[in-house]
Amino acid sequence: MTPDDSHQIEPTRPPKPAQSFWRSRFGISLIIALAIAAILLGFEHRIHIFAGNGFLALLLLGCVVMHLFMHGGHGGHGGGDKS
Repeated sequence: MTPDDSHQIEPTRPPKPAQSFWRSRFGISLIIALAIAAILLGFEHRIHIFAGNGFLALLLLGCVVMHLFMHGGHGGHGGGDKS
């Protein structure tokens, strides 16, 4: 083995793609905690939500549902056409 052999460059591996925050362990825990908080908050304030502000509750629920279903068509918040 010559001194020049010790300076050989080893092949590099391609970098791992960055994992989405929402698919990380912390992101999933945050989603579960927020869902539990929303259920408890809705349960505690159900009289106010459904008694006087029923239309407001339906409107907010409609916005959330449309947001979730509309993003399925174009691949998320990235924008642009991915076809």
